[in-house]
Amino acid sequence: MNWFYLLIAGLFEIGWPLGLKISQTMPSKSIGITLAVISMSLSGLFLWIAQKTIPMGTAYAVWTGIGAFGTLVIGIVYFGDSASIWRLLSAFLIIVGIVGLKLAH
Repeated sequence: MNWFYLLIAGLFEIGWPLGLKISQTMPSKSIGITLAVISMSLSGLFLWIAQKTIPMGTAYAVWTGIGAFGTLVIGIVYFGDSASIWRLLSAFLIIVGIVGLKLAH
């Protein structure tokens, strides 16, 4: 169950940089900043819960990996960020690392 909480934490980890980006693109900054603050809080809460049984280093690596991969994909799809082969290959390696940490647990 704690791996599920870690997944939820990682998804909320995507929300705060997204909120910051939204605050830069909308006339009202408060919506994006509110999204960022709520996402940060929930991300931290679910990470805290997940770390009850998942080693701290593993949980942190998976948490940041989900956040990094998710924000990369959202940046490419919605904000026109570069989708070069090197960025995509690097993102694939992040996923390989996350899967490896799960399997090693």
